[in-house]
Amino acid sequence: MKNLTFVILYILLSGVQTIFGQNETDIIVGSKFVIKSNILDEERTCLISLPDSYNNSSEVDKKYPVIIVLDGYTHFKTASGIVHFMSSNRNRNNLMPESIIIAIENVDRERDFTVTKIKTKRPNNMGGGRIFLNFIEKELVPYIDKKYKTEPFRTLVGHSLGGLLTLNSYMDENSVFNAYISIDPSIWWNEEMMKNKVDSISSISLNKKLYIATANQGEANYERNKQRHDSLYTLITKKSDKPLNIEIEYFEKENHRSVPLVALYEGLKYINQEE
Repeated sequence: MKNLTFVILYILLSGVQTIFGQNETDIIVGSKFVIKSNILDEERTCLISLPDSYNNSSEVDKKYPVIIVLDGYTHFKTASGIVHFMSSNRNRNNLMPESIIIAIENVDRERDFTVTKIKTKRPNNMGGGRIFLNFIEKELVPYIDKKYKTEPFRTLVGHSLGGLLTLNSYMDENSVFNAYISIDPSIWWNEEMMKNKVDSISSISLNKKLYIATANQGEANYERNKQRHDSLYTLITKKSDKPLNIEIEYFEKENHRSVPLVALYEGLKYINQEE
């Protein structure tokens, strides 16, 4: 956990340098753009962070992998700080390549992050996850590839219900992503459906990298959370006799709300480690 402490200290110290060293200069973490989606029939707002070297005149031909982050408003600054710490030449950590971060702001989490409906007393708009993934894959990704200097390596990051959608994307053999970070995913939403999806998972999915982070939700919720994650991990690993590109990690000292920070850091390390 010492590495995580260094990450937090780096971000804090960067803020101090900004305040005292550059009083009259704005330090821009990222920018915002709006894309009109015909698939969703609505406009969607995204936040984007470009690497330090992106506009460097000596690296005009350089291309960058893309990280797409769900729950964008919540996780954008965290993801940007961690990726910068892990990849910037200023730090020389070389834990991962410099990357373009795209964080999608929410409109309706239950609609966009779930692929099935569950019965509720109130009216609900659940089950639009496949449509939302179509928006990402068929509209957002082509837009990003056309406008920015991207290379065809993409990582999807999601937390909670976003983690559930990330798992659904991983199990889809037609997914445009190469790697997945699923942070404390809400497998409880439709546990049997997830098991059925594992039964039919293809070798294409099994050859991609998947990192699952599990938080400590207390003894009362142990069965609802950790055991479900462990069970899903076991089911996936049984699908092949070969070593799989899948890692699961339990963070005993982190709860559902605090785990994204450390899980994003550890997940990116796993995805980018040399074989």
